Amino acid sequence: MVFSERGYHATSIIDLKDAMGLTAGSLYKAFKDKKAIFLAAFDRYKQVRNAALAKSLTPGTSGRDKVRLALNHYADSAHGDDGRRGCLVVGAAVELALFDTDTDERVKISQARLEALFEGLVREGQADGTVSRAINAELTAHLLYAVVQGLRIAGKSGQDRARAMATAEAALKILD
Repeated sequence: MVFSERGYHATSIIDLKDAMGLTAGSLYKAFKDKKAIFLAAFDRYKQVRNAALAKSLTPGTSGRDKVRLALNHYADSAHGDDGRRGCLVVGAAVELALFDTDTDERVKISQARLEALFEGLVREGQADGTVSRAINAELTAHLLYAVVQGLRIAGKSGQDRARAMATAEAALKILD
C-alpha cells in the first residue's frame, strides 16, 4: 500500500517499517534493501490482484460478459480510496521500469498477461457471437489494456465511481 500511494522513491524505510509494524533491523534481516522489499510487494500485489480479477470473471456467461466484468473490476478499483491509492503496476511502469530491469520485466509480464486475458475473452466472444468477428482481437486487447491503465491513472486524481463505471461501459462498444 505504501508503495502504491507514495511511489518507490518517496517511500522510505521508516514508512515501510511503520506500515508493517517492524523495526528497520527486522526488515533488513528479511530483505537485502528497499528494492527487494518493493519487488516482493509487487509480486504479492500481482498475486492478490490476479486472484481478485479471476474471481470477478467467474459469473461471466459469454466472452463479452467477461470483458464487461473485467472492465468493471478495474473501474471499481479506480475511484475512492482505492483509486487515490493507485495501482502499483502503473506506478512502477512510470517511475521505475525505464531504469530498473527487474521492475521492467515484471511490468512487461503484467501487461502481457492482461492483454492475453483480454485477447482470449475477445476471441471467446467472437466464438460465442457476443463480440464482432470484424475486430482484431489482438489490437482490441491492447486497447482494453490501455483503457484499464487510463482508468487507474484517472483514479489517482480522484475520479468518482460513476465516471469510472461509465468509462468501462463505453469501452464495451469497441466490441460491436
